[in-house]
Amino acid sequence: MSKRYTLRASFSWLCFILFILAKPVSAQQTNTAATLAKLDAYYQKALKDWNVPGMAIAIVKNDSIIFAKGYGVLNNKTGGQVDANTLFGIASNSKAYTAAALGILVDEGKIKWNDPVKKYIPTLQLYNPYVTENITIEDLLSHRAGFGTFSGDLLWYNTTHSRPEIISRMQHLKPAYGFRNGYGYSNLMFITAGEVIEKVSGTTWEKFIQERFFKPLGMTRSYTSVNDLKGVANVASPHGNGADGKPFATTLNPWDNWNPAAGIFTSVNQAANWMRLQLNHGTYNGKKIFSEAASRNMWTAHNPFPVSKQAEEQIPSTHFVAAGLGWFVSDYEGRKLVYHGGGHEGMNSRTVLAPEEKLGVIILTNSMSSIMTPVTTYTLDQFFAVKKPRDWSQLALDNIAKAKQAEAAAKAKTSSEKKKRNSKPTMPLAAYAGTYHSILYGDATVKVQDGKLVFQLVPAPLLGGTLTHSQHDIFNLNWRTKYALLTPTNVRFLVGEDGKIAEMRLDADNPDFHFDELEFKKVK
Repeated sequence: MSKRYTLRASFSWLCFILFILAKPVSAQQTNTAATLAKLDAYYQKALKDWNVPGMAIAIVKNDSIIFAKGYGVLNNKTGGQVDANTLFGIASNSKAYTAAALGILVDEGKIKWNDPVKKYIPTLQLYNPYVTENITIEDLLSHRAGFGTFSGDLLWYNTTHSRPEIISRMQHLKPAYGFRNGYGYSNLMFITAGEVIEKVSGTTWEKFIQERFFKPLGMTRSYTSVNDLKGVANVASPHGNGADGKPFATTLNPWDNWNPAAGIFTSVNQAANWMRLQLNHGTYNGKKIFSEAASRNMWTAHNPFPVSKQAEEQIPSTHFVAAGLGWFVSDYEGRKLVYHGGGHEGMNSRTVLAPEEKLGVIILTNSMSSIMTPVTTYTLDQFFAVKKPRDWSQLALDNIAKAKQAEAAAKAKTSSEKKKRNSKPTMPLAAYAGTYHSILYGDATVKVQDGKLVFQLVPAPLLGGTLTHSQHDIFNLNWRTKYALLTPTNVRFLVGEDGKIAEMRLDADNPDFHFDELEFKKVK
């Protein structure tokens, strides 16, 4: 066999091999394009079905942004098109940044994950001395401090309380379960974690996030406060849900005291870089931001909790759920998921990572709906090639409709009972007036103005309204500002042994705030 023939045969064989290898790549590209086109149509339909003003979605796969698009409007009154660069509040998705910031400090040898928090915040006091002395940084980040879900959140909501003051007031919060013996989602623990970062680094949480994450990730249009958005273009407006179920545009308020728990604003284009960093275990474009060891610790199941019967029925492939550090972890269709959601005033969002698939999905919305969970689950199904994918969006809408029907029936019954028990105040309006003090929260005032009772939470100048009588010593609180997170609230006055008004309670069926924790006593 001649050398020339051998070379020709070898070249032909090489071309054949390259041709064979190229076919799957081309098919994969075609499949991906088809999948993204299918998802694009699904997202557009979901936007209409859920009556969401606007949303944006990005998908990262194999360290590349393969999809980034906006849908709907910035504001349902003034319009403006949402795109992949539109800024949204990501709320509690910010917690992963706080955890990663602490991971950097661990990498630098400045702290340890199991260090007592009191080592860095000596003034810390919680509900008992043992917890005060032993609560660690990992405890702060995994929702096992003993507090109930959202306990104490009224300390930051629209208040003038600083972060150190919030931490000081936490000593008056009551536990809901034993220390490290349960789960209760806690924003206050992440506010505390932010203070640890400031004490150790010598800089503010805001500056640390900007310098250590935003700059190296090229997140030039990402911010750590509502105050930073002044004069910035392409910002989505938050929307609440009216009594008719339709969204209404509202405004953003600067709650800088909650920033380490939920303060970041960004776009899906920029958040995609954050997902790339996470999926690469702390490395971005070849530069290490935090270590793989820190990444794995954040993705470890530190605080497992039960899978509900309803969740088990709807998603049989999920066998465990747990809090990591700034993330939640679970399994789905044989893959590990790392995820978190966010709920701002009028903006809901969700980030989901599937590390084994090198896949990340983020959805940001300017609504109070829960569209983000079914949409991200459907997206996972498409990339996981689930044989019989469910229409998660329609399933969620059907469940919501059933729940609303049951709620409407219950409200109708309650309304009928109230009419039967209609009465007048047991005392003159002036008897209810005065200053009421909560050792946890601060003061509230009730005044008689123009023949009406006017209520005000002193630490929160924007939270107040008029009281209209309901029955006996119970009044309806008509909030003067229509905030998305506020629900119908009653003010209930309690009579003391001397026959005079001695205490006041706020009753609200509110999923976000525990008004009953305030326990106001009248100041004599």
